[in-house]
Amino acid sequence: MPEHINILFHGIGAPQRELEPGEAGYWITEAAFEAILDEITSWSFPVNLSFDDSNSSDVEIALPALLERGLTAEFFVLAGRLEAAGSLGEDDLRELLKHGMAVGTHGMHHHPWRGMSAATTETELAEARDRIAGVTGRPVTRAACPLGRYDRATLSALRHLGYTTVFTSDRRPATPGAWLQPRFSVYDNDTPASVRAAVQRSRRLPIRARNAAATLVKSLR
Repeated sequence: MPEHINILFHGIGAPQRELEPGEAGYWITEAAFEAILDEITSWSFPVNLSFDDSNSSDVEIALPALLERGLTAEFFVLAGRLEAAGSLGEDDLRELLKHGMAVGTHGMHHHPWRGMSAATTETELAEARDRIAGVTGRPVTRAACPLGRYDRATLSALRHLGYTTVFTSDRRPATPGAWLQPRFSVYDNDTPASVRAAVQRSRRLPIRARNAAATLVKSLR
């Protein structure tokens, strides 16, 4: 069966805002980011890149590096952080689109999408999407789950709202066209070699089966 790999980045360089607890583990240096990008371009299989959390480094560091290498990526935006210090602004979203990048939603407040009330679901999945669409002038049909957390109710709500693709952090190969798309997060201690090893390891049959089972459990709980 055809498959591809989704690689997920968060912050790059020095944070320009106060980080949430545990968030520092997802920030990498500019040198590490560029080295990992160069590693990815050498792979013989399809790779898609994405960025979460609306960090200003998306435009200041990631965008120039992507353009230099002829790469594109999808940026999942937190609507509640638009124009906040250290985060993307409305003009930044339009700049990303101008250069051929895609923009999706990461919710409103980086709230975990598991066990949400009806009111929180509306804010995170509908109001955030509509705010981003209002800025970009384009429909927002793709979403990324904050903190990689979701459950059956979340997935049902996303389907009901018409989302065409939902991205997770389940660290396994993805099937082209599948509604649920797992991704590999890049961590602060990652190197080109460690990212390559994580992807290669996930393609082994026992680990592939275990990861698929974990995704199924999340989807049904």
